[in-house]
Amino acid sequence: MAAKTDLGTYKLNHTMIRVKDPKKSLEFYEFIGMKVIQKLPNPDAKFDLYFLAYDSPKAVSHGNNVWDREGIVELTHNYGTEDDPNYKVNNGNVEPHRGFGHTCIVVDNLQAACQRLEDAGYKFQKKLSDGRMRYVAFVLDPDGYWVEVIGEKPLEETENIKETDVSTYRMNHTMLRIKDPERSLKFYQETMGMKLIREHNAKEAGFSLYFLAYPGSQGIPDANASEEERRNQQLKREGLLELTWNHGTETDEKFSYHNGNNEPQGFGHICVTVDNIEAACQRFEEQGVSWKKRLTDGRMKNIAFVLDPDGYWIEIVQNERLSGKANF
Repeated sequence: MAAKTDLGTYKLNHTMIRVKDPKKSLEFYEFIGMKVIQKLPNPDAKFDLYFLAYDSPKAVSHGNNVWDREGIVELTHNYGTEDDPNYKVNNGNVEPHRGFGHTCIVVDNLQAACQRLEDAGYKFQKKLSDGRMRYVAFVLDPDGYWVEVIGEKPLEETENIKETDVSTYRMNHTMLRIKDPERSLKFYQETMGMKLIREHNAKEAGFSLYFLAYPGSQGIPDANASEEERRNQQLKREGLLELTWNHGTETDEKFSYHNGNNEPQGFGHICVTVDNIEAACQRFEEQGVSWKKRLTDGRMKNIAFVLDPDGYWIEIVQNERLSGKANF
């Protein structure tokens, strides 16, 4: 009898981005409260992987195994880039190479958190005072990747608070731009097993946002929940996927987004951990997915890569807690 896989155990584990100088990148991500929970050095292949997550006693996944979490950021450093004056990553937000948009952290006191980042010398793509959206900021990491900063509490409740506690922060979501929402929502819900927990349609501005997640221990909003209730539950989570659709792209046959792995490179992939990787991959095969790498391809027989409708890579890895043995 073929092994089964339970979609209810899946987790949106991490988002991988390439970095030029790991010392500078680690300094930034540790400044916003994350810590290295695992490092995988690969000197033979001349690259290192750093897995960072929120891990204070207040964190959603505190103390969990690296593959039994959500909201991780994986930094990939290819040796020598830090000394190459010509090396620069593609942050996913500059034409003609747009695709990946940003990661997002939720903070306790938004104004104080942004002031702390500004005082430390970090640059902003958008400050709270810029534009019409006064409840969101975008800080730039050392490579120019955008990190959205939003507050868990209403802006007016925190405007006079001068302190911020990084131990309360969480890595809330990763944003990817999509060409065709019908195709992408069907893929992420039916094939990948995620649930749509909130939708925001900004018709006047010409875009829509879709927030998806694995139910897991964090749950999903009730079907009758109000928009405010859905947003509040969204802000308390980690490991969400935000899909951004700019209206009209779906009808343009020549239009496509940059997947981050073609040159110029930057964003690499998102990763889903599963209960039984062989059974999960067999199910994906039966679903007719496009593969970047099957389990049986190449030397690494313990990871696979699925392609989503826009060509973004989705890594598939075994949850070690459920298998009882180490992946690497």
